[in-house]
Amino acid sequence: MRKRLRSKVSPEVSANGFGNFCNSFDVVGDIAITKLPVPSQENSQAVAQAIMSCNGGVKTVLAQTSGVRGDFRLRGLVCIGGEDRTRTTHREHGCVFAVDVERCYFSPRLSGERLRIANLVQPGEVVVNLFAGVGCFSILIAKRVPTASVYSIDVNPDAYAFMVENVRANRLFGRVFPLLGDAKAQVEAHLCAIADRVLLPLPEKAIEYLPCAVSALRASGGWLHVHVFEHAKKTEDALNQARARVAEALTSLGVGFSFGSVREVRSIGPNWSQVVVDVHVVSSRLGSGFCGERD
Repeated sequence: MRKRLRSKVSPEVSANGFGNFCNSFDVVGDIAITKLPVPSQENSQAVAQAIMSCNGGVKTVLAQTSGVRGDFRLRGLVCIGGEDRTRTTHREHGCVFAVDVERCYFSPRLSGERLRIANLVQPGEVVVNLFAGVGCFSILIAKRVPTASVYSIDVNPDAYAFMVENVRANRLFGRVFPLLGDAKAQVEAHLCAIADRVLLPLPEKAIEYLPCAVSALRASGGWLHVHVFEHAKKTEDALNQARARVAEALTSLGVGFSFGSVREVRSIGPNWSQVVVDVHVVSSRLGSGFCGERD
């Protein structure tokens, strides 16, 4: 994409100037999001025009001005081209998702992982999603497995409001159940020992919330999908590191388990990866045994 954009902006932007811009961008609905390490009003407008000319459906270009941060996983954004707005509708795998990219976390780069998880869910399963955002994992699961029930939790009130809207737009009331609040409190109050499968798609907090996830599983056990960030040098293996971290945490809880797939979801920077660990929990201290043991 960088080469293509360079050819588009070469009349306006010097080679050195273009180097200040990220060489890739995400598209969410009709909004493109790129990084802008060194702001330049003149150059940013030229790059925005290049992005829109290469992608006919893009009507807004936003520059990311800060990293993802805080409990709500939000980032700073500024409009550098097109319509000045942050709300859009994203379509993915037959589902529609309304989202405000400034007020809610959303990554189109997780599209393949969302589909992978949805394809693992079996008919009749009860799924608990501890960090649901605007509902993407939850809605895709319910759309592809009509007999599944999904309890979908998020602590961000804006994300929760969009989740409710998206459940309605995808006609999934009675199959996806949006819940607002911290996952630990929601599981303790409503969801102990009911789940066949628990999703933990928040890498920053997945290990911390493993006791909560285990408490949501049925006494007979079930599956956990644990996302983590891993830093690994060339001589190290991010997948093995992730597997070891999850194993240590589950062993400390006294549960029996075995590993399924361990895979890289995406690269997030030099030597950094997002890894998902699929774990089958099989025995010991499950369900209500953890309820009431709040941190």
